[in-house]
Amino acid sequence: MLVWMTLLICAGILVSAGLAVTQEKPVSAVIAAGLTSLFASVTYVFLAAPDVAMTEASIGSGLATVIFLYAINRTRKQDVDPDD
Repeated sequence: MLVWMTLLICAGILVSAGLAVTQEKPVSAVIAAGLTSLFASVTYVFLAAPDVAMTEASIGSGLATVIFLYAINRTRKQDVDPDD
């Protein structure tokens, strides 16, 4: 049962990584990349590595996603020129 759950989660990693690459909107791509990292952290829990899972969840899916979304938000505000 554990093997099938791990394979299912790994398939989710592949699907969400494919979505991250193929999305045209940057926000959608960042969210899909965060989902990839979240699936990876669940896989680490199944493989009995809770310390790696906690690190992946907090940094990979949490902090990196927030930083990317903040950067996208800041660059969109700078693209708008009020003089036009």
